[in-house]
Order: sequence, then structure tokens, then C-alpha cells
Amino acid sequence: MVGLDWRQLVRPPVQIYIRLEVITIFTPIKDVKVYQQVIAQIKAMIKSGELKRGDKLPSERELVEQLQVSRTSIREALSALQIIGLVESRHGEGNFIREQVDRNLLEPLSIIFLLEQTPPQEILEFRMILETNSAFLAAKNANQEQIEAIGAAVENLERFQLEEEQNVRLDKELHYTIARATGNRLLYSIINSISDLIDESIKYTRSRILMEPANQQTLISQHRGIYEAIAAGNAEEASRRMQSHLEYVNDCLARLERSETTPES
Repeated sequence: MVGLDWRQLVRPPVQIYIRLEVITIFTPIKDVKVYQQVIAQIKAMIKSGELKRGDKLPSERELVEQLQVSRTSIREALSALQIIGLVESRHGEGNFIREQVDRNLLEPLSIIFLLEQTPPQEILEFRMILETNSAFLAAKNANQEQIEAIGAAVENLERFQLEEEQNVRLDKELHYTIARATGNRLLYSIINSISDLIDESIKYTRSRILMEPANQQTLISQHRGIYEAIAAGNAEEASRRMQSHLEYVNDCLARLERSETTPES
């Protein structure tokens, strides 16, 4: 070993490997605008409970001083929060956290679906996810008053069979009444918040499938079946019947579309 340089026995660390390891623990740095940081702070205060429904926000001048940002950034943040329905501006009073925020927060989702002209089948699939679980929970949790309200909606649908405009309203009322009876505020809030989407879905599907008059009695029978399962407290059956109902509607639409696109021989 005489005359041997010890540095020849020790290999230097592989720099490329080390750099790769370091890179994997970092995430890209995003250019977050000032007004977005203001929004983030307000949302964090709501999450922590420092701000609650109905609370008044500090004035623009106070927010500028506390957050050390420009008045333009404050106004951009407040405008964005108003658009999504989290904050409301009251003339002469200031800006407040909305008392009722559930529908407003998710309403843009409904608008996006409508603007993008989401296919009816996709909307029905989305409704299946929500409403089968809605029927399941309603059967488990509905009180007597809610069960009677669901029954009344079904009876009205049967009574006004020949008044389709009234039937559209009653059909929507039935589905919302079931959602309310779940006792799950989050599920009801989501269904209620996309009411425009569901309303259009019900109106469109009824107008299409009732082109075949025999479908009217099938719908009435299905609605009554859902109600009876909920009233009996049979959650699995209520969910299954709601699933069958929406699948039936979807199948009717698909059949109509096929008949309209098939060339006459």
C-alpha cells in the first residue's frame, strides 16, 4: 500500500443521483397573485372559525392596512368572493360572509355543465350517484312528517297526470323532498346547489320519454315504489328502486335517440 494515494480507493458520490433525489421532494413554485392570497386568508379564517356566517368583514381600508396590500387587490379578492357566493355586499353597510352559502358556492358547477351542453346521459349518471344514496339515507333517516311530504308529492303526480307543466314541478319537488329527508346536510346542499342542472334534466327527460304515452304510468309506478320503500324504512330497496327508475329514463332516451338516427328503409 506504500505510495498508494488513498483518494484512489474512495469513489466520489454520484452527483446526478443526489440531484434527482433532491428534485423529487420539491413541488413547482406557483406565481400566486396578491388577491388570491387575500382570498386564501379569508377562507382560512372561515375554516378556523374566526369568521362565521353573517360576520362583517373589515372595511377595505382596514384590510389594506392589516394585509399590507393595495386597495385594488382587496377589491379583486372581494369581487371574486362575491362571484362564488361566499361574500355579499350590503349597500351602506359593508361586506359580509353570506348567511346561506350552500347553493351559491356550487352554483357555478351547474352553470358550467349547462354551458358545456353536458349530454343528458352523463347528467343522469351523475344523478344516479347522488340520488340512489339519497333514497337510501331517506329510508333510514326520514321522520314521519318527511315521509308524508314524499307521499304527498307522489299523490300529486298521480293527480295531475294530464298537466305536464305541473308534473315537471312536482317531479322536481319529489326528488328534492327525498334529498331533504336524508338528514345529511352536505348531500342535500350539493343536490340543491345544482338544482338548475337537475331541473333541466327532469324537464328534458320528461318531455322526451312522454312522447310515448305509456311511459307516464311507468313513471308513476316507479315514483310510488320509491316512496313505499322509503316509508317502509327499507334502505336497500329504496336505493335499488331509485337506480331502476333513473336507468329506465336513461334507456328510454337512448332508445329514442336510436330511433331518430336510424335511417328509414
